[in-house]
Amino acid sequence: MSTELRVLTASEWDTWLGCTELAFGGVPISPEGREMYASLTEPQRAIGHWDGAECVGTAGAHSFRVTVPGGAAVPAAGVTMVTVAATHRRQGLLTAMMRRQLDDVRSWGEPLAVLLASEPGIYGRFGYGAATTEMNLRIDTSRARLALPAGTDAVRMRRSSPLEALDACEAVYARLAETRPGTPVRRPGWERMPVNDPESTRKGGSPLQCVLAERDGEVLGYATFGLRPSWDEAGPRGTVAVRDLAALDPASYAALWRFLCGIDLMSVVECHNRPPDDAVLRLVSDVRRCEVRLRDGLYVRLVELGAALEARTYRTPVDVVLEVEDTFCPWNAGRWRLTAGAKGDAVCRRTDEEPELALSVSALASAYLGGVSLTTLAAAGQVRETRAGALAEAALAFSSDVQPWCPHGF
Repeated sequence: MSTELRVLTASEWDTWLGCTELAFGGVPISPEGREMYASLTEPQRAIGHWDGAECVGTAGAHSFRVTVPGGAAVPAAGVTMVTVAATHRRQGLLTAMMRRQLDDVRSWGEPLAVLLASEPGIYGRFGYGAATTEMNLRIDTSRARLALPAGTDAVRMRRSSPLEALDACEAVYARLAETRPGTPVRRPGWERMPVNDPESTRKGGSPLQCVLAERDGEVLGYATFGLRPSWDEAGPRGTVAVRDLAALDPASYAALWRFLCGIDLMSVVECHNRPPDDAVLRLVSDVRRCEVRLRDGLYVRLVELGAALEARTYRTPVDVVLEVEDTFCPWNAGRWRLTAGAKGDAVCRRTDEEPELALSVSALASAYLGGVSLTTLAAAGQVRETRAGALAEAALAFSSDVQPWCPHGF
C-alpha cells in the first residue's frame, strides 16, 4: 500500500488531529483542548502519512527548551501526537516518521528530542531512553500526619481562580524550572496547558481550583486541584485531586500540603505526577499510608551526541572514552572522548582512543539527565566497562543532586 509522508499544512490540521483522536480511542478532544492544541501546534514541525485524502499517521515536534544538569535550557524537540491508523499498522509508517523526524530535528540544530510514551516498549528501537521517573501518590489523610518545618504558620493561604493566578504561578514555575533537570522551559502559550480543565476530565469532580502561598505579599508557591466529594456509611470520603504543586521554600511547600490535607469532607489526597524525590515523603508521619507508585516519565533521544553531552555540566570532573552504538542515527555511533571539569566546560569529541565504557545511545540517553545511574545500567548489562574504575567515575559525574522530572504533558 502506497502512502505519502509530508509536512503538515495549516489547512490539514483538523484532519491530522482527527487521526490522532481515532488512534487514542476515538473520543473527541474537548473544544477547549482542541483550541489550545491548535494554538500550540507548529504545522511546519509536524508530519503526516496520507493515503489519498485520508491521514493515516501523525507525528509532531514542539519547539522546546529543556533544563539539563547545571541549569542550562537546551533546545529540544518535544515529540508528540505520534500515531498510526489501525488499518495501516505493520507497514513501516512509524519507522518512516521517526526517521524523517530525527533527520529534521538534526537539521534544526536541536541536540535533543524528548517525549512521553503512551506505550513505553515502542521507542527504544529508535534510540530513546527512559530518563525520568514520576511518582503517583494516594495519601490517606486520616492516618498520615505532617511534620511541619519552622515558619509554616507565617505562610498565608489565599484562594484564587487558576486563570487569575496564572502569572504568579508561572513566575514560580520559571524559577523552579532552572533547578530541576527534565523540566520544560515554557514558551508563551504553554502556561495554558496546566489549567486546561474540560469537564470531561474531572471524573465527576469540581472545576479546577487554585490556592497561593504568600508571605509579606509575595507569592512563594501554589497548588491547583479539584475536589471529588464522596460519602459512605461512615461519612465523607472525598478526594483532593492535585494537578500541580510548587513552592520556593520549605515553609511554603509544607503550608500547601497542610492546606490540601486539611480540606473539610476530604480524606484522600491524590497526585498523579510528582518527582520521585518529592519532599512530601519526608513530611508525612507514615509513608505506608501514601500508596507510592513509580512509573516511567520523560524519554530522551540524543540527536547530536557531542553537542548534547557538552550542553550539560557534570557533578565531578570526568575524562572518559565512550563507545556508543547507534544504528538509527549512525552519525552518533563510534568513539567519543568526554572531558569536563567542575565549571561547565565539557568537551565531547571524536577519538580513536581505546574505549573505557561501551553502551547504546538509549542507555546513554537514560543517564543523560542524571536520574538513572550508569552503575544501574551496567548491572542490567546495558553498559560494559573496559577500564577498571571508569564506570564509577562516570556514574558519579553524570549524577544529579535532584532527580530529573517532567511536571506536565505535551
